[in-house]
Amino acid sequence: MRIVDIHAHAFPDAIALKAAESIGEFYHMPVRHNGTVSQLLDLYKAAGISRGCIHSVAITPHSVDSINRFIAGAVREHPDILTGYGAVHPGCGDLPGLIRQVKELGLKGLKIHPDMQRFALDSPEAMNMFAAVEGELPIIIHTGDYRYEYSKPRQMKQVLDAFPKLVCVCAHLGGWSEWDEACETLAGYENAYVDTSSSLYALSPEKGRKIIRCFSRERVLFGTDYPMWNPVEELERFHQLKLTEKEEEQILCSNAKNLLNE
Repeated sequence: MRIVDIHAHAFPDAIALKAAESIGEFYHMPVRHNGTVSQLLDLYKAAGISRGCIHSVAITPHSVDSINRFIAGAVREHPDILTGYGAVHPGCGDLPGLIRQVKELGLKGLKIHPDMQRFALDSPEAMNMFAAVEGELPIIIHTGDYRYEYSKPRQMKQVLDAFPKLVCVCAHLGGWSEWDEACETLAGYENAYVDTSSSLYALSPEKGRKIIRCFSRERVLFGTDYPMWNPVEELERFHQLKLTEKEEEQILCSNAKNLLNE
């Protein structure tokens, strides 16, 4: 069975380790990996992962272009393994133009992290961004953090209600560190997926299985959140959930193929 990782970060070699360490500092967790594409590909080979979707976060609008060109270049070098999602920031002036550029670069979607980018999901600038993205590209959205009021599941719900044609991946099972609220708030939306990234380490297999089934096997994607986590170990955690064969196939492969149109 092909295995797809929908959620991995990668950075240029010259800044990769520093970027990876900054993620660890943000979450107050050690990061064991260096954030390079080459290390990610080695780990994919060890894990038996067939394809990975890489992306990065634009902390400021002026970094969007360089990030997107790097991601596109990495995908061109490894088209048989990597798919790219572009960065976007609500402060970008020409959002329709940015979306056209992302498509021209061959990127398949967009990525945002409201807590790092410091904007609320339900703010006017974010809503303007989602209006431009709706019907154009899917978007991976970091969702949930008990420390901040930027990306709560309840704010994500407002976005989904306002933009029913906006295809979203609500990362970290819909709400990092706020999984129960995510399950109660976000389950049942046909335009929303969740991914398993940065979640299984904190949940018992029983709890993880319960949350996944709350969202249903058709709406869940496998994600590793490299360089935070090791893809080999994340796949082991996933198998410890002891889901059915059909659930595993959909989450590890077919749901991502549908989302990526590959």
